[in-house]
Amino acid sequence: MIEDPAAAEVSLDPIRTRLLAELVEPGSATMLASRVGLPRQKVNYHLRTLEQHGLIELVEERRKGNVTERLLRATAASYVISPAALAAVAPDPGRAPDRLSARWLLAVAARLVRDVGSLLTGAAQARQRVATFALDGEVRFASAADRAAFAAELAASVAGLVSRYHSESGRKHRLVVAVHPALDSLVEDR
Repeated sequence: MIEDPAAAEVSLDPIRTRLLAELVEPGSATMLASRVGLPRQKVNYHLRTLEQHGLIELVEERRKGNVTERLLRATAASYVISPAALAAVAPDPGRAPDRLSARWLLAVAARLVRDVGSLLTGAAQARQRVATFALDGEVRFASAADRAAFAAELAASVAGLVSRYHSESGRKHRLVVAVHPALDSLVEDR
């Protein structure tokens, strides 16, 4: 999880993104230069920047004649930029609490990414797992009225489950349920 704005900016550079992808397996500037088609000096510049922001780490140093070869690898198998990295412009569910608004859905999703990312970071440091559950599916609605009826029934069902299992004691969990058009349905509608 990338929470630092400067690290987020560094990671979004197309060359550095490519280097991060290549560094899932350890590699040196020389090895990477041939893979990405850039001069070794330019690759070294980008690697130093990625290393300064904690996105890659030194695995090993090897002497090769008068040169020291540095083998580096990405510090994670994948990265997600936390909305916290864009705090000044990050969506906030408290600003527009309209359950039917796409902006509110985006704000809730951003909070989900930020919260779960923080939980993962903490759990990794404590060498523990995070207890989560996710559901993903698709549904087709014949009409807007059917979609509205589905949303009302879904809200009532979830509210019933929450009231049945909610306790004032115990560990608090956040529940997010969202319905939005599938991207591929936008192509079908044309």
